[in-house]
Amino acid sequence: MLKKNYNLFALLFSAVVFSQSMPVTKKTPTVVSRHNISFTDDYAWLEAMESESVINWRNAQNEFTNLHLEEVKKKWSSAFKIKEYDHYSSNAMPKKLGKYYYLRLYRDKNKAVSLFYKEKLNDYSIELANPFKIYKDERARLVGYKPSTNSMFVAVEFNKTGGDKSEMRFVNISTKNLLDDTLLNVNSSAEWFGDEGVFYKRNLNLRTFEKDSTSQLFYHKIGTPQTDDTLVLDATASGNSFGFKVWGNKLILIESDKDQDSKNYYQATLGNTKIVLEKFLEDRDSNFKLLNYRDGRVYFSTKAFDWGEVRSFDINNPKDEKVVVPQIYTHLLTNSGFYGDYLVCEYKVLGKNYLIVYDKNGGFVRRFDVPYSMDFRVNFYNPETKNLFVTFYSYTIPYLNYTLNIETGQSNPYFNDFLPPMPTLFPFDHFVTTAVTYKSRDGEDVPITIVYKKGLSLDGNNPTLLTAYGGYGVVNGPNYNPALLYFLEKGGVFAFAHVRGGGEKGRKWQKAGQGINKPNTFNDFIDAAEFLIAQKYTSPQKLGITGGSHGGLVVGVAMTKRPDLFKVVIPKMGVFDMAQTGKFTYGEKNYYEYGNPEIEKEYESLLGYSPFNNIKDDVNYPTTLIITSENDDRVAPAHSYKFAAKLQNRTAQKNPIYLKTLQHSGHSGSTGRYADSINEEADFYNFLLYHLNE
Repeated sequence: MLKKNYNLFALLFSAVVFSQSMPVTKKTPTVVSRHNISFTDDYAWLEAMESESVINWRNAQNEFTNLHLEEVKKKWSSAFKIKEYDHYSSNAMPKKLGKYYYLRLYRDKNKAVSLFYKEKLNDYSIELANPFKIYKDERARLVGYKPSTNSMFVAVEFNKTGGDKSEMRFVNISTKNLLDDTLLNVNSSAEWFGDEGVFYKRNLNLRTFEKDSTSQLFYHKIGTPQTDDTLVLDATASGNSFGFKVWGNKLILIESDKDQDSKNYYQATLGNTKIVLEKFLEDRDSNFKLLNYRDGRVYFSTKAFDWGEVRSFDINNPKDEKVVVPQIYTHLLTNSGFYGDYLVCEYKVLGKNYLIVYDKNGGFVRRFDVPYSMDFRVNFYNPETKNLFVTFYSYTIPYLNYTLNIETGQSNPYFNDFLPPMPTLFPFDHFVTTAVTYKSRDGEDVPITIVYKKGLSLDGNNPTLLTAYGGYGVVNGPNYNPALLYFLEKGGVFAFAHVRGGGEKGRKWQKAGQGINKPNTFNDFIDAAEFLIAQKYTSPQKLGITGGSHGGLVVGVAMTKRPDLFKVVIPKMGVFDMAQTGKFTYGEKNYYEYGNPEIEKEYESLLGYSPFNNIKDDVNYPTTLIITSENDDRVAPAHSYKFAAKLQNRTAQKNPIYLKTLQHSGHSGSTGRYADSINEEADFYNFLLYHLNE
């Protein structure tokens, strides 16, 4: 009798959970006016993200979402399998920076990673910095590190909130002791001048989401308090952005205006008592891209050669210009760097990656091809053996470590006691990866990468996940992810559309999806969905879409413009209210990417595609899980809050709209603890498979 009653209770509880309706959000009408255009925003009150009322609303949304995710787990529970795939995946090589090799390892998987180093590649790893030991806080995480030039110290960046501002500390590598030096409100990685000190960017915003009020470059001398740091550049008043890099005794700084149309390049010779910035180049058309500095020469590329080339000039005589490596038409130069006396250039063409080794003057030495569908990274170079140490990987193949010998051209797998040979999780041909193009509506050939299990029937009935990024000229390649393997093993199809706005086909491709041209990005993505459906990979009832950050915007636009194409939508940390892009943090510095709302024509374009502003009252949008982070100070969570509230609060909305706000997290998501990252991935794929297979 007891068992029967228990079963009855379980049945009733389950019914209660499924019958729950979406949370109701109050409407507080606020009129928004600009350029004689006015509309009512019922959810502007959610922009007060740190207020008690918004926090309570956010928590109620999380409770509603978590109840559903727990129900989903009864049918789809991927966490165990994801951990298994991760456990049996091979590991990439440590990074060699200066004298030593560095790697991040979990000392305790319930806490964030720690920083370790090795004196030799086949040595035991020695712990340098453990966030929990330093802060006694499980939320503390290591977000970056940089050893000094002669490997005396390592600068380590720590974070407790997940936001972009960090605390920088310093470790003496020989003693493993933490120095007293503590730098607060750091908003960049460290650039070392020898072992003497670091350059860093500081942000003094008092509130997490306030519009950026400072943009300053400082120099910190080791052994001194932060209050004594030297202010090198203050771009606060101008609103300009800047980047910086130290090569040897030379600081090079690039200052960009708000529109990224004009850039000034400065140099300073270090070692003198005073740091003096001297302009060596003014680029009014943003035609110049700095690549490197070596032996008094600046290495760069120009927009005149869309696919990328390498040129150089004497830093004291910019007219002394030489072609080092000419452009290879239709083959995108993605990266270049000096390794010893060699210049290594990395190239990408549809479905194929390779690298070419040149001598320092641009003379051809050797080409190494990467297996089809795989990407790679050069870890370091051994000048004695002439070996480049390289890691290959793909969406489905974990890290394969190789040496590439520049003199002989031989490539060999690399193993040691701590990087043993690992059996592949699946045979190399277990999954199919294909790179093709499809026609966008205006006739452009758009690349798309598609991955699925070998032998899968392409009958239009496969659960499919389509994603894209499409912004800032970012060139996207494959990233190995054990969670994706789970989805593919369950019969899923994965597709990445390399839409305009990204950099996959050069700078013209980027410009074609930027600013007033941004709608091309969204059209390309929608056309990718149409292509997958037409080619019988999937159907609208089996198609899910996702994207993060700028990709979240792409997904938001796609679902509001063509809700009929998609069954499930999962945007992450997305920008949704384009009328308010400049209201929070450094949103104004992104006007060049999206459009400037202060210019009427561009404001009209922004409103034309803004996901929040284009939600219609009479449309039932697809089942949606909106993911954001409570401390995301790059894309304020208010974008997600308002988007979710407006989608939910319409009588036409029958499909559920869920909002998940990750706690103690920022733009990159996870807290840094292993279990949290696994659970995030599991929730994502559980939700996706549950609703695509309904």
